[in-house]
Amino acid sequence: MCSFCARPEAEVTKLVAGPGVNICTECVDLAASIVAEYRPGPTELRMPMWGGLTDAEMLERLPRVAAVADRIEADLRMWVTELRRRGVTWARIGRALGITRQSAWERFSGEE
Repeated sequence: MCSFCARPEAEVTKLVAGPGVNICTECVDLAASIVAEYRPGPTELRMPMWGGLTDAEMLERLPRVAAVADRIEADLRMWVTELRRRGVTWARIGRALGITRQSAWERFSGEE
């Protein structure tokens, strides 16, 4: 599924995969148009994307956002698992994530 719009692979033209992230061609096109729009001058602040959405529209999109968050968490766990397999300490992993060694261990070790 696209990490940006959360549409499943079956609903997009093409899905490009990167480390921990996928993007569909539709989101690539949107990003390119945004970059092109703001490239010549300074960037102006925009309202959050939900600024123009109704409560019903936000509730409709909420499961997609949650699915993306779940995918990101799963990818993060795989990265940490691989780092631990390579012998990287909990302290280094914690520092990389901006948390303590103990917090990293509690979140990713699977031990209680």
